[in-house]
Amino acid sequence: MSDTTPAPPAAWPLVALFTAGYVAPYLLPTVVGRLDAHLPLSPAQAGLVGTALLLGSATAGFTLASRIPRRGPRPLARLGLLLAVLGYGTAASTTLLPLVVAGVVVGGFGSGSATAVAAAGIAGHRDPHRISSLGLLSVSATAGALYLTLPHLGGGHGLPFAAIALVAALVWPATGRLGGPARPGPAAVRSPGRPPYPRAGAVLAGCLLFWSLTQEALWGVSGRIGAEQAGLSEATLGVVFAVALGAGLLGVTGASAFGTRLGRAVPIGAGTVAIAGCVVLTASADGLAGFAAGEILWNAVYPVVLSYVIGLAAALDPRGRWAVFAGAASSLGTACGPVVGSLLAEAFGLPGMGLLLGGLLLAVAGPLTAVALHAGKGPAAAVAVAAGEPELRVEIPAPAVTTGAGKPRRVLLLSPAARRGQKARAGR
Repeated sequence: MSDTTPAPPAAWPLVALFTAGYVAPYLLPTVVGRLDAHLPLSPAQAGLVGTALLLGSATAGFTLASRIPRRGPRPLARLGLLLAVLGYGTAASTTLLPLVVAGVVVGGFGSGSATAVAAAGIAGHRDPHRISSLGLLSVSATAGALYLTLPHLGGGHGLPFAAIALVAALVWPATGRLGGPARPGPAAVRSPGRPPYPRAGAVLAGCLLFWSLTQEALWGVSGRIGAEQAGLSEATLGVVFAVALGAGLLGVTGASAFGTRLGRAVPIGAGTVAIAGCVVLTASADGLAGFAAGEILWNAVYPVVLSYVIGLAAALDPRGRWAVFAGAASSLGTACGPVVGSLLAEAFGLPGMGLLLGGLLLAVAGPLTAVALHAGKGPAAAVAVAAGEPELRVEIPAPAVTTGAGKPRRVLLLSPAARRGQKARAGR
């Protein structure tokens, strides 16, 4: 009996969709800064609007986690891109605060939908780390180009929103290479209702919530640190952010080339500790040198660790459920980041905020490393076979079961009844 589950989609549409989903969080500093500068909003209120965007994205992930296999990636991806274009386009075209906030929430849900579909598709590939690295390379390059371009195109709050909507519109043709609704194969039908490794997956999702919260708390106030504490202009800030994202490109390129030769535990654990130091350095900077060093080092390490975390979530469940849940938890933490960063900065000052965020990162580094070590000991896929089924041949695409040539190995799974029959035939 052959498995009729459709082959995973090509890599480049997933990379494009990943870019469309992640570009809004990457542009959050300029989004929040322009909302504060050009609309009647305080810095804290502008941060709340950014939080609304990211909450919409997190909601999409939790909503779609169980629906992607049934509905198929293409219709959900197109719905997400359409909502992103409509939502961000509305926010860009008006100065009425209720419409801006509504557009931001709708656009955030669209971004989260694109990210969820991309995460589920990436988890189904033989090398999810490589695909996620390509996605991070793409979104870093796109955001870096926008940081260099937007300051020269005029003021107003709507320009970053218009840019995000344009990226979503440009990605639309790539959805034609994604699959539509399909009847799941025998392996998918017989797999348990909940994802495998529930304890490890829950720890990963919980840690990733706080891990992402710290990143976005600093990212959301990075513009304020650079402008108020380091005394930099918007153009100079744009250059620093673009160079930082360029460093991220180099970091992810290196991680993609190196692969998982050291496993996932070392890059995730050591990288998180390094990020904690960069957070403290950035938040305490009082000039261009310190601010640029902190931002560049931080952005060089952050996407590297994120690529390994995405690969870890994919290894826990190749059907992509933990990848989507972890992505939604990350979006939830990211959503809380701007307001948490603003509140901590108001209460303890920017350097004090950096110390608290760095301490939180150190606290989650241990559990994340433990999950990575646990995932490295077990198989990357678990398939349940119903009793009485004669045999089921399944292509398992995880790296742990590949041959030396890198091709998937065909695994023969026999039900207990089939094994008894095989032994009886051998006895005769």
